[in-house]
Amino acid sequence: MSAVKIDGRKVSAEIKDELISSVKDLKEKGINPTLAVVLVGNDPASQVYVKHKKKACEYVGIRSLAYELDENTSEDELLKLVNELNTRDDVHGILVQLPLPKHIDEEKILLAIDPSKDVDGFHPYSVGNLSIGRDGFVSCTPAGIIELIKRYNIEIEGKNCVVIGRSNIVGKPVSMLLLRENGTVTICHSRTKNIKEICKQADILVVAIGRANFVTKDFIKEGATVIDVGMNRLDNGKLCGDVSYDECATIAGAITPVPGGVGPMTIAMLMNNCVKSAGKCLT
Repeated sequence: MSAVKIDGRKVSAEIKDELISSVKDLKEKGINPTLAVVLVGNDPASQVYVKHKKKACEYVGIRSLAYELDENTSEDELLKLVNELNTRDDVHGILVQLPLPKHIDEEKILLAIDPSKDVDGFHPYSVGNLSIGRDGFVSCTPAGIIELIKRYNIEIEGKNCVVIGRSNIVGKPVSMLLLRENGTVTICHSRTKNIKEICKQADILVVAIGRANFVTKDFIKEGATVIDVGMNRLDNGKLCGDVSYDECATIAGAITPVPGGVGPMTIAMLMNNCVKSAGKCLT
């Protein structure tokens, strides 16, 4: 048996194509969805992410405003820019690319973003809404994971869902989203005992720990859905996930590859959040 490959590139393209018509509708009603992307410094990975985000905006029809600031930009200058973007009616989403230079307090900057424009879903207000089941922006990677599972018609309700990893960016929010979909959720982490045995009970296993090929086939229940959020570079330069794909694909029912699984979904859901934010101008 070989698992169904969950193709994040394909689903991401479908979502972006659906958003094109939503953006067109908004423009016809006089709203031009706009995302402001703020990059401080010249971190190479951040520059690549920002380039991908601009490209996605262009494809969907979202106007993107790029603020590329010098590495030595002060915290006050950055806060001033965020506050200015908060007050602009023509800006619907604000994204400050992380990591920021060491002299800037990331938490302070994220807290300064107006929650109604927090399309990254990192503001404590957004996280709070998620935890009590209220509508709000959900951080893009966890939202993308749920969308992938749903678009492959994999049932979450009543299923045993195990998440390895408890980060604020993926582990905790994806656990809450699985709970929202009526899954029964267990979170494993570095202090968890009998981790293999717990994972072996999972109908849906989400792995987000940043350890190359950590999950092997003896973690996997036959027919389980395996979602690999990891992105690691091996010594030979190849990218791989937290899951040993080739061996786990012989046991799983469905599995995401790395690259091409969860990764492309993050930007698609960012575009979705931005269009959702712009749509609120109609209400």
